[in-house]
Amino acid sequence: MMSLPFDGAISTYFNDDAPAAVRDAISGAGKKDIITASYPYAKRMKTADYEATMAALQIELVKCQAWVKATNARVAVVFEGRDAAGKGGAIKRIRENLNPRIANVVALSKPSDREKTQWYFQRYISHLPAGGEITLFDRSWYNRGVVENVFEFCTPEQRQSFFWQLPEFEEMLVDEGIHFAKIWQNVGRAEQLRRFLSREKDPLKQWKLSWIDVEGLKRWDAYSDSIEETFARSHKDIAPWTIVRSDDKRRARIATIRAVLSQIDYDGKDPSIACPPDDKICGGPEMWVE
Repeated sequence: MMSLPFDGAISTYFNDDAPAAVRDAISGAGKKDIITASYPYAKRMKTADYEATMAALQIELVKCQAWVKATNARVAVVFEGRDAAGKGGAIKRIRENLNPRIANVVALSKPSDREKTQWYFQRYISHLPAGGEITLFDRSWYNRGVVENVFEFCTPEQRQSFFWQLPEFEEMLVDEGIHFAKIWQNVGRAEQLRRFLSREKDPLKQWKLSWIDVEGLKRWDAYSDSIEETFARSHKDIAPWTIVRSDDKRRARIATIRAVLSQIDYDGKDPSIACPPDDKICGGPEMWVE
C-alpha cells in the first residue's frame, strides 16, 4: 500500500476538520464539475476549444519572445495566489515553447541566514530581467504580504516596512522601462482541497505538497484577511493586480496568458488571439471572491 505524504494529513483534514459544505461539494462533484458555486461556468472548458486556443496563444508567445530579443525589452511577471491555484501550470504553458535563455522562471527557496539580514527586496533584484529577457516569478516579494504574515515568519513591523516601501519599489521597476505584470490566481476552498487530495494520492505529484500546504488548510480565514489587505495596499495604477479565478484550470491558463500578452505591443501581434482575457473570470481585485 502506498504511503501518503505527511501521514495522510490532508485526508485527515478532509474527514475530520473540513467544513461540512466543503466536504459535501467535493463528495458530490463529478470530475469535470466546477464546485465553486459563484464561478460563472458549471463545467470545465471543452478539450477541443482549449487546445485550439492554447495552440494559437503559443504562437503569440513566440512572437512576443522574438520582439523581446530583437528590441532588448525586459518583461517581468509576478505569479501569486492560493496554494494549488494553478500558478505552476500557467507558468509551464507560458514557457514550454520559449527559449529558456530568454524566458526563465525564478522560484526562490526560503532565505539563507545571510539573506535574512539583507534589505528584504535585495535578493529579488538580482533576478530581474536584463535586456532581451522574460522573467517569471513563481511567488515573489509578496510572500511577506501573505504567507509570512499567516505563519508569523515576519514581525508586524517588518510587514509594515514592506508595505511602506513596496509602491516605490514597483514604481521604480516600471519607470526603469520593465514591462511589469502581477497575476493573482485564486481558487475556491473546496476546489483547493480537492486538488490537494488528488496530489496526496498521486505519486507523481506528491512532491508538490509541503508542510505549508497542510497547515494552510487550517488557516483559510487568516489567508483571506492577509490577501484582502495586500490587495488594498498594493493595487496601484502603475502596478495593478490582475486576478484570475482559477477553478477551471483551462480557462485560467488562457486568461493568464492573455492578461500578459494584451499588455505588450509586440510586432506581429494578432489582437483577436492576444486579446483581453475573459472578464467573467479575470479582472481587478473586485474579481477576488471567497
